[in-house]
Order: sequence, then structure tokens, then C-alpha cells
Amino acid sequence: MPAVSKGDGMRGLAVFISDIRNCKSKEAEIKRINKELANIRSKFKGDKALDGYSKKKYVCKLLFIFLLGHDIDFGHMEAVNLLSSNRYTEKQIGYLFISVLVNSNSELIRLINNAIKNDLASRNPTFMGLALHCIANVGSREMAEAFAGEIPKILVAGDTMDSVKQSAALCLLRLYRTSPDLVPMGDWTSRVVHLLNDQHLGVVTAATSLITTLAQKNPEEFKTSVSLAVSRLSRIVTSASTDLQDYTYYFVPAPWLSVKLLRLLQCYPPPEDPAVRGRLTECLETILNKAQEPPKSKKVQHSNAKNAVLFEAISLIIHHDSEPNLLVRACNQLGQFLQHRETNLRYLALESMCTLASSEFSHEAVKTHIETVINALKTERDVSVRQRAVDLLYAMCDRSNAQQIVAEMLNYLETADYSIREEIVLKVAILAEKYAVDYTWYVDTILNLIRIAGDYVSEEVWYRVIQIVINRDDVQGYAAKTVFEALQAPACHENLVKVGGYILGEFGNLIAGDPRSSPLIQFNLLHSKFHLCSVPTRALLLSTYIKFVNLFPEIKTTIQDVLRSDSQLKNADVELQQRAVEYLRLSTIASTDILATVLEEMPPFPERESSILAKLKKKKGPGTVTDLEEIKKERSSDMNGSAEPASVNASAVSTPSPSADLLGLGAAPLTNSAPPPSSSGSLLVDVFSDSASAVAPLAPGSDDNFASPDLASSEVVSEEPADTVHDADELFHKFVCKNNGVLFENQLLQIGLKSEFRQNLGRMFIFYGNKTSTQFLNFTPTVICSDDLQSSLNLQTKPVDPTVDGGAQVQQVVNIECVSDFMEAPILNIQFRYGGTFQNLSVKLPITLNKFFQPTEMSSQDFFQRWKQLSNPKQEVQNIFKAKHPMDAEITKAKIIGFGSALLEEVDPNPANFVGAGIIHTKTTQIGCLLRLEPNLQAQMYRLTLRTSKEAVSQRLCELLSEQF
Repeated sequence: MPAVSKGDGMRGLAVFISDIRNCKSKEAEIKRINKELANIRSKFKGDKALDGYSKKKYVCKLLFIFLLGHDIDFGHMEAVNLLSSNRYTEKQIGYLFISVLVNSNSELIRLINNAIKNDLASRNPTFMGLALHCIANVGSREMAEAFAGEIPKILVAGDTMDSVKQSAALCLLRLYRTSPDLVPMGDWTSRVVHLLNDQHLGVVTAATSLITTLAQKNPEEFKTSVSLAVSRLSRIVTSASTDLQDYTYYFVPAPWLSVKLLRLLQCYPPPEDPAVRGRLTECLETILNKAQEPPKSKKVQHSNAKNAVLFEAISLIIHHDSEPNLLVRACNQLGQFLQHRETNLRYLALESMCTLASSEFSHEAVKTHIETVINALKTERDVSVRQRAVDLLYAMCDRSNAQQIVAEMLNYLETADYSIREEIVLKVAILAEKYAVDYTWYVDTILNLIRIAGDYVSEEVWYRVIQIVINRDDVQGYAAKTVFEALQAPACHENLVKVGGYILGEFGNLIAGDPRSSPLIQFNLLHSKFHLCSVPTRALLLSTYIKFVNLFPEIKTTIQDVLRSDSQLKNADVELQQRAVEYLRLSTIASTDILATVLEEMPPFPERESSILAKLKKKKGPGTVTDLEEIKKERSSDMNGSAEPASVNASAVSTPSPSADLLGLGAAPLTNSAPPPSSSGSLLVDVFSDSASAVAPLAPGSDDNFASPDLASSEVVSEEPADTVHDADELFHKFVCKNNGVLFENQLLQIGLKSEFRQNLGRMFIFYGNKTSTQFLNFTPTVICSDDLQSSLNLQTKPVDPTVDGGAQVQQVVNIECVSDFMEAPILNIQFRYGGTFQNLSVKLPITLNKFFQPTEMSSQDFFQRWKQLSNPKQEVQNIFKAKHPMDAEITKAKIIGFGSALLEEVDPNPANFVGAGIIHTKTTQIGCLLRLEPNLQAQMYRLTLRTSKEAVSQRLCELLSEQF
């Protein structure tokens, strides 16, 4: 780079910057900036032509002012004029200004592109470098369209200087990442591979980054790079540190290039050529040998560089999974790091060993470190390292050590960090099921799991234990006896009551012969928990009681008395009231034979993939350690005798089973649309001023909406649509307190919303944007409401054009009328054809009950008078929960106002609390609502209390608002 001459110091710029720094206040700074802007504007508009030095100085001042946070609306043309200068310093400032201030939609982009073309054609390496840097910094689609065909020619030209080749390779990489469809594959691809043999290691490093990214999408085009990468890696690994002086970092030769080459080789299977394969094995052995050598420096930079190459080499060994000797050596090397004093090394070692545990060659070697890993679980101070230790124990588990690992996980669970408890619960449940030889041990383990961490035991876990107990005759009596004993504890978790109610309702007769567990004692034990449970659990227990009528006729009268009580027949909850009425009538008029038929024992469940495993995959994401269940070489049948579940492919078509799924244990369906080519961001005009994009993945699983086990029914019919509902809960939570934003986005389609509500009426504008350059055909959006929702919500939609052009946007209007309060939300289903492929997706429309809020101002006296009037327990819902976001008072106020209620100041005696009031307007009635939010900054928790004249409304509003904090 040419040296800057003494005259280029720009004293006026230095004086201006000094003046800004010496300003005593913000007002003084703004005054000085405005004075300077006026001076610059007059100079640019003056009759006297400015020389290059003056233009450069004033453009630099504008750039500095912009970086201070002030808007700049002039000077762009002067910056473009600097690009035509033959002086390096002037051209450099012009490119810098353009890279920072000019966007891709600017009218000057054509002039800028012409200047860049001139510099690229000049063959002046300094100017070419500036132009390439500008293209990469802007990186817009327009830049890609203009230069994507030109840059590869510069890259592979024989007369291009090394520094320009480096810049060209990285510039092309930037354009490919932003607009892959605009970078053409051609003759240059075979020539760029040979840059791996270049004498200049800087060129090789840049080319390796480019080839690695290109090879991930087009492996066949670049498969010849494998032999060249092995050859270059061999030369680096076997060289002395003095051979590559310019690229030796703390006695480690070219560590960055070595890592990039090893990463490139992970794009391909092991080389087929024996000579190349042998040379690669030799390289990997050398890297492992060097790791055993004493360090050549005590500085941390040396160990970091050395370990970076080592871990990437181990990743390649694991990827190839073909050399038993290398895999075992890698495992032993990682084992040494498990007790290293450096936390990061322990973390990386545990993470790599998780993957090694999946190989049939190294699984046994990994198991030898079980005691070290268990000790790390007990003593490690960093929670992220403890989580990796849990992952490794899960990965190394098999029939020989399952009981030991499960016991250690259960012991750790009692003191585990709250953030990983749910994951540990899922893993313990999976391991206990998969490797159980004695099913009594499985039942004991799950019940112990519920006792230790009942709050973190999801419905999938207790659904699964019920399914397995029902499917295995030999464990039913033991399960009934064990849950009966567990329920005798004074304090039982609600999940244990659910399991106990279900199992005793099915198999209580197997232990009824023991006087200590007679039918009446079983019933009294369950009923003693009834009033402490939530509504779904009470509903399950009522089903258990009617099962008892069939199993134990001698306590029929006792059960009928309970069902006949006012607390059941006049229960405020419709579900409980209906069950009590129907079960009482059934027990009264049905004969013994009819009861035996209607209430017969549940049949065995069909074999299917464990829903616990599906939930763990969903929690951890694809490609993580949880997928080791599919790639382990040691296969074993699961607890019900079925084959190991097959790997779930995110792009495969999955059809939900038509059979009834009583416990909701089926795997989540996946979308059937293939991923389209990536596009460079949104092509749409942003119509939302306050929108935050909520981008959904291409093929997310549907929500886990599990129905409560209904012991009295023979089947449960799913009311969910057959297609996938994308990230419904997450999207809902974002729209509860706002009306505008992006509802859904993938690589094909963007859906935006703008909506307004007044009393019981609303209007929603839905914007559908085609992000591709191809037309959408037969574009059909449909709003679907369930039967219950149709009676509560009137929706009128206007049709849209069935053809949506590439890059275009169409609008649909939905008129909304709230007839009565509602709990569900309508589904927006969209079907269209893209490139001959049928696309089908569904999202939940964020039309929630709080949208029909009208704020109500109240004095302190009126508020508490009304608060006392709503003192019936059924009118109040309270939720105590952990804060999910920083507890900022101003943000909290904004969310309460956005929720729809009025924020009442100076009402609550505690000034830290928040109080609100409003009225829900429906066509049939108006429902008054009072809310109180009490933050506890020390405990990072909230207590939310809602009182309305209708219990269901209180419950729904509490659920919606709780998710906002």
C-alpha cells in the first residue's frame, strides 16, 4: 500500500475532531457540527471548483459526523467523484465513504459500478484491491449481478498479483454467501482448485475458505481439491517452524490454513486413492504425535494454535470414521484434556467425545473415561461443561453401564442447574426405557424422576410410562403397587397423581387383595389428592373413579356420593361438571355388562417412536448429540421390542397416522416442501415501522399439543389441521402486545400483518410477499376456524389474486367481529405452486382475546372497591413465574399498555407494582378486568393476578400476559 505523503495529513480534519472532543455538552457538539455542515455545504455548492485534497477532507468530515450518529443527506456525489482520482488517498476515502453510507437502492449505484469496473480493468493492483474491498463491504445483490462474472476471471488470471488474488477470493466468497444463485459455476471452478498449490500461503488460505463454502453446495465440482488439500496439509504438518516463517504463529506452522484445509476435507468422504488416503493418515498421526510433545512455549497463544489444529484433526477423524487406530488415539488424547486446568479445553474434549461415542470403533474407548466424566459432573464449576458431561454420559450409555449412568444422573438432578433440568429428565427417561432389562427398575426410575424433579417432567414422560406399563403384562402389578406406595407420601407432585390415577384405574384390581391396598383405601388415597390438583388432573381422577365403579362394585355407592356432591355437579369448570354428570348417570342406569364393556381395560398401544426422544430432538435441534440414537453402530431394540427409531430427515415427507392417538405420542409431522435456493434477504418493501422479523425455519415440527388421557373414552379424535402450524406459541407471544410485524418468513414467502381493533371489531391487513424471482401460482390463503371458534368469532376475508409475481406483494383484508369470549386462535392456511412443487403451510393468526380490550381509567378507591367485589376464587387467576427478560420498569409499562388495559398510576400502595384496568368488549357482553403485576427484582420473579367476572377469561388473559415478561 503506498505511503501517505506528508501533505495528506488533513490538518482541518484534525482540528475539527479536536473541537468535537473538547465540547463540554451535547448542545455544543451539535452546534459545532451544524456549523461545519453549513460550511461544507457552501463549499460543495460554491462556484469555485474544489481540488481533490479539499473534497477528500470534507468527505472525511462528513464520514466522521455520520459515525457520531448524525444523518448525512449530501456529499455522496463528491465521494463518487473521488473514485475517478488517480491519487490513492483520495480514491481510498471515496471507497470508504461509499462502503459506509451508500445503500444498494441509491441512484448513484450505476456511477459507482462504472468507477469500480474502471478500477478492476486498470490492472493497478492497489486500485483493484480498493474496488474488490468495496464490492465485498457492500455485498448487495446489485453488486453480485454486476461483478459476479468478472471477479472469477481476475481470480484465475495468470498475471494477477497475489494480494489481488486474495482479495478476489474473499470478495467472491462474500458474494456467494449473499447471492449464491448469481455466482455462475464454469471453467474457473477447475482452475480455482489449483490455487491450493500456489506458492503464496495467503492466496492458499483465501482460496481454501472459498472452496470449502463452494464444495458444501457443489461437492462434485470441487472433489479434485481433496488430493491437493492433503498434499498441502502434508507439507505444512511435516515442515519445521522455521520453514514457514511469515506464517508461523508461536512455533505452530500456518495454524489457520491447517484448520481450513482440515475443514475442507470434512466436506468429503475418505479418499479412495490409497496413496492419498495413506498420506492423509500420516498427516493426522503426525498431528496427534505433536500433541504429545512438550510445548515449545509457555504462552497461551502457542497452546491455542496447537489445540485448534488438533481439535480440527479429531473432527476429521470422527467424520471419516474409518480408521480404528486413529479413533482410539483421538479418544485417548481427548481423555487427557478432561482433567486439564483450562475450562475451554475440558468443554471441547467432552463435546468431541460425545461424537466419538457414536463410532463402533471408539465407543468402548470412550466408556473407559466414565469415572472421569461422572467426577466432572459432580465437581465442575461451569454449568456449560456440566451440560456437556451429561451429554457424554448419555452418548456413552449402553446396557453394560445404563444403571450406573442413570443413577448418577438422578443424583446430579437434585442439585442441577435449573436451565438443564428438563433436558436431564428427558435423557434419564429415554435411557431408562431403552436399556431396561428389568422393567421394575424402569418403573422405579421414572417414579423417582417425578419425585426429584416433578416440575420438569413433561407430559411426554408420564404418557410414555403409562404406554409401556399398559403394553407389558409382567410389570402392571408391580407398577400398581409402587405408585400406591408412592402416593402415600404427604406431598406428592401432581405428575405422580396423574400416573397413579391412570395406573390404579387400569390395574388397581391387581393389588386389591392386600388389605393394606383395598379398593376403599385406594379410592380414599386418590381422593385425598383431588382438591390439590389442577383441572386436567381432576378430570383424569374422575375417569379413574368411574373405572373403580367397574373394578370394585363394593365402593360404587361411595363414588356416587362423591360424583353427586355439589362441588362436582355444580363445578364452574364445564369439563369437570360434564364428566361428573355423565359418569354419575352412567353408573346409575348402566348394567354390569354395559359398564364392563364401556370401561374395559385399555388395549395395548401401537408401537411407535418414543415421543420423549422426539421432544429431546426438538429441544436440542438437528445435528446434535441427541441424534446419536440413530447413528450408533451398537443397535439394540427398545423396551417394547420394536426396532430402533429411524433417523428423522427434515426434508422427508411425513404423513400423520390416521389412527386415533389417545396419548398424543405420535412424532411431530414435518413439512414436505423442499428447501428452495437461498435468496439475499427480503425483496419486499418494509411496510412496518416497528416490526421485528420472526423468521421461522423451513421445516419446523408442529407443536406438541397432547390431549389428556381420557380413561372413559375409546378414542380421541385430533382437531388439529393436518398441515404444520409454524412456531405458533413463539409467534403468538410476540404479537400479544403489538399489532404490526412479520408473522412468518422462510426463503420463499414473507407474511406481514398490520391490524387495528376498536371495541368488539377489528380489521387485519395481511401482506404476502414473494421473495423469489418465480411466480406463485394457484395462491390460495384460507382462514380456518374450529366449530367452537366460529360461534365466538366472525371473520370475513376478501379473496386475493391467485398469481403472485416474483418480488411482488399482495394484500388481503380480514374483518373481525368478536361475538363472545374465545380461547383458541384461527389458522391461516396457505397453498400455492412454486416451480412445479406444491407448497402447503399454516400459521396461527394472532387474534387473541386481549385485542378487544378497551382501557378504563379508575381512581384508587374505585379500583380496590371493584377488586373486592371480584373476590370469588373462581374469578381470580394468579401466576407466579420466573422473569424471562430483563426486568425493566419502562418496558413493563409499555407491554401492559400494549396488552390493552389502562395503566393506573399511584393506585397500588407499593410503587414498584403495576396495576391495570379495562373492559373486554364482545357482541353479547362486556367483561370487566383488573390486573396487578408484582415484580420481585431480587428473586427475578413476577406475581400476576387477574380478576374478571368470568373464570375462563381470567385464565386466558393470565396465560397471554405471563408470556410477555
